[in-house]
Amino acid sequence: MSPAARAPLLPRSAYVHWHSLPTLWADNDAYGHVNNTVHYRWFDTVVNSWLIARGLLDIATGDPIGLVVETGCRYAGSITYPDPVEIGLRLDRLGGSSVTYRLGVFRQGDEAAAAEGHFTHVYVDRAHRRPVPVPAAWREALHTLGPAVE
Repeated sequence: MSPAARAPLLPRSAYVHWHSLPTLWADNDAYGHVNNTVHYRWFDTVVNSWLIARGLLDIATGDPIGLVVETGCRYAGSITYPDPVEIGLRLDRLGGSSVTYRLGVFRQGDEAAAAEGHFTHVYVDRAHRRPVPVPAAWREALHTLGPAVE
């Protein structure tokens, strides 16, 4: 698909949950902006922070566990240290054993996203790493992140 045919990045108003993060000196690359790999670190941090805060993710002993099976990002603008960022989170898709989140990266106070990503977990049992249904309590909590395609 040509870049001109792509849907625009979602606006700030499309996101339900917000997480503020500082940029670090080490985030900048040789071209003078935050390196693309940092965006993926932010996505992982925001999704897992949300899950932990709701009591859904117990890193040490929880069951099920989410394995990242897909992630991607589209970029629309540069971010540079020391710009703080605000990461918006919303539910994109809720399947039987998977969840896809949509994340928007915004410079503090900006209405337009500098980047937009997706992040998919497949939930598996801890012992055998086989897919399991997303538990009902998790589904209920995930729906607070907005409507999703099921």
